[in-house]
Amino acid sequence: MWKFFQDQMLGMKWLNHLIGRLLEMMGIQTDSRIGGSVQFFLYDVIKIIVLLCLLIFLISYIQSYFPPEKGKKIMKRFHGIGANCIAAFLGTVTPFCSCSSIPLFIGFTSARLPLGVTFSFLISSPMVDLGSLVLLMSVFGAKVAVIYVILGLMIAVIGGVVIEKMHMDSYVEDYILKAHQVEIDSPSLKQKDRLKYAREQVVSTFKKVVPYILIGVGIGALIHNWIPEKSIESVLGKNKIFGVIIATFAGIPMYADIFGCIPIAEALLAKGAQLGTVLSFMMGVTTLSLPSMIMLKKAIKTKLLGVFITICTLGIIAVGYLFNLFQAWFI
Repeated sequence: MWKFFQDQMLGMKWLNHLIGRLLEMMGIQTDSRIGGSVQFFLYDVIKIIVLLCLLIFLISYIQSYFPPEKGKKIMKRFHGIGANCIAAFLGTVTPFCSCSSIPLFIGFTSARLPLGVTFSFLISSPMVDLGSLVLLMSVFGAKVAVIYVILGLMIAVIGGVVIEKMHMDSYVEDYILKAHQVEIDSPSLKQKDRLKYAREQVVSTFKKVVPYILIGVGIGALIHNWIPEKSIESVLGKNKIFGVIIATFAGIPMYADIFGCIPIAEALLAKGAQLGTVLSFMMGVTTLSLPSMIMLKKAIKTKLLGVFITICTLGIIAVGYLFNLFQAWFI
């Protein structure tokens, strides 16, 4: 039953077969490069958009119970590593990309929450949201998805604790530290208001991310059907010790969310790249994208930004090598 749910409900393999048959009825051979690319593109775009809309609706509905004001109050109740854990968990029900998480991070920091706690939130939000769990399950299976999320949360908690121990509050920009906070209790929303909010978030987020989905799936189709397997294996394949590091840094200049990364990672894995290598690429894109770092630089000073990037990079590389080491068990 679980395999059926994973393959047919999350992975929608029935959709791939259906698209293949329709293309062949139209005279397009799916075993050719062009036909295979068209099949890959249509299947992944439809699958990701369907999952995208369902996930955003569900997560936005959950978010309606955790507005920023409530998040601040929850995190203020905890201290020490417990606060970091709560912040990391709250990050899983917040926006899908780091650029969307940064304004919340600024709000939490200006509310005088401990700096390490706010960084635990900032790391976990784009890296291990609920969307990543479901999408990873649809492509790589439940074991990979669950371990990925657990390790991502560990990076967020450890990173926040390290930053807190370094006492780097003075490296936050003054305008944030001096910001005047007004505590406003969120009104109690009715069921119809929560559903309306969730629908609005689906439309808003879809408009933002659909270009990245199309670009990501297009790149995935190119890799899947046009780049020789040996070319991928020679750089990112087994026994390529620097593959994880290359993949992590290759993801940094890009800007996309988990929905745009999945088809690229899927194609790389099919072409012989190691599991941990493609997961490191995904983490690099979602957590350390260049546009996000430029935005974050407006809120924190260079030294703190460097510490944040270093912690995330080392954590991502460690996760990549760990998955590569135990790839036979995961797949």
